[in-house]
Amino acid sequence: MSEEGRDGDANGDRDDHAPEAGTLYDQARWTDDGEYEPLLAEKDSTVVEIGEDSPLPDDLTRDSLELPGLAEPELARHYTRLSGMNYGVDSGPFPLGSCTMKYNPKFTERAAADPNAAVHPDRSAGSVQGTLELQATLQDYLGRIGGMDAVTLQPPAGAAGEFTGIRIAAAYHEANGEDRTDVIIPDSAHGTNFATAAMAGFDVVELPSAEDGRVDLDALEAAVGEDTAALMLTNPNTLGLFERDIEEIAGIVHDAGGLLYYDGANLNALLGRARPGDMGFDVMHYNVHKTFATPHGGGGPGAGPVGVTEELAEFLPTPHVRQQGDGSGYERYEPARSIGKVHGFSGNWPVLVRAFAYIARLGDAGLADASAKAVLNANYLASQIDYEVPYGPFHHEFVASAGEQDAADAAKRMLDYGVHPPTTKWPEIVDEALMTEPTEAENKGSLDDLAAAFDAVAAEDDATLEAAPERTAARRIDQVAAAREPRLSWHALED
Repeated sequence: MSEEGRDGDANGDRDDHAPEAGTLYDQARWTDDGEYEPLLAEKDSTVVEIGEDSPLPDDLTRDSLELPGLAEPELARHYTRLSGMNYGVDSGPFPLGSCTMKYNPKFTERAAADPNAAVHPDRSAGSVQGTLELQATLQDYLGRIGGMDAVTLQPPAGAAGEFTGIRIAAAYHEANGEDRTDVIIPDSAHGTNFATAAMAGFDVVELPSAEDGRVDLDALEAAVGEDTAALMLTNPNTLGLFERDIEEIAGIVHDAGGLLYYDGANLNALLGRARPGDMGFDVMHYNVHKTFATPHGGGGPGAGPVGVTEELAEFLPTPHVRQQGDGSGYERYEPARSIGKVHGFSGNWPVLVRAFAYIARLGDAGLADASAKAVLNANYLASQIDYEVPYGPFHHEFVASAGEQDAADAAKRMLDYGVHPPTTKWPEIVDEALMTEPTEAENKGSLDDLAAAFDAVAAEDDATLEAAPERTAARRIDQVAAAREPRLSWHALED
């Protein structure tokens, strides 16, 4: 956005954004017909003869390869052009609600790329003591942050962390001789919660929200019983609202013999200020790609460590890492009633290195400052946009309503203003939801630019929205066809 797109005084007050306050943005396009940047093979194709014999069967080998024969400047320009046609967290704000798309600081990338971190995971414990020490220290950091007694680093994503946590809950009940069949999940919860419970073999009991957007205690009392294995809960919830009755909620679940599961998607709001373990949660997963600024999306890898209370520690996946009893070093071991492996080795190592570096660099004060700014930014942005925001005050995120507009169309139009749009259409308890999380990484000028984009789109007509986006590298696509008939290889373009 341009400076002309901002207005306001030093105290942060400003006039309402006019539609022209948002500045339209043209994304890079790099061919004469404006369609796409050619593939390297389309720029040049050179046949390279393979002279060496191979021990493999003839039907598995080739005599030649067709490779692009390009000079280094051509390669550099090709990838630079592609980067200009893309939008990422290095390009600008990425306010996807609930996904916490933080800026990834470069010092964590340098730590993960250190040659000394390139350790094969199948080496003996005695030869990788530095690696094991980092893992044990990260387990301790996460345990202290979440108020948990033990942590596994093995799950490779948040959804895998959910599945691991619910499998631990199932193993706990089975060890107690109980056959509990139900997992209770609020209607505003992440879709992965419902999928996790179902995949783990439980029946899902959906819990309606109260009028204030929080857990309905009467509905919870009616839902729990001897079949309740767990309640899966996010706090703050997906509306950005803190569950003020969390201690009473924990009491209701525990009195029924169930466990309280914490979905760590929104932990960014609590860092250094509140801990799920202190609220009564028994098991939780951490989204280190959300909370601790490791890369997020693109199909992975990710990391979803799981923390548990002491009574659940014996069910953690194997291998687990701990300091040896004599304090001489670190070892891998199998917990007494382990649920087994949920991922290869000890998890996605480079992602865990990034999380460790982030936590160690910020320290207690830095993590608390991050959550404070995340909460401040969300509430400031919510107060500055023309769309209705039905709930509040918020923690790290808020959900606005696009009203008479189609939320998905409004989001596509925001791309034309050079910002990534919020999450749309969810949670469904808000009509035409625009779920927005600016994170702590954005300054006031960036937030004002975001508000300008929101307000410009809010004032536009349906025809403009239905044609959007018009200024991006890829124009409006048929999402249904893309989902049902995906092109999984560039060879499909040849057809």
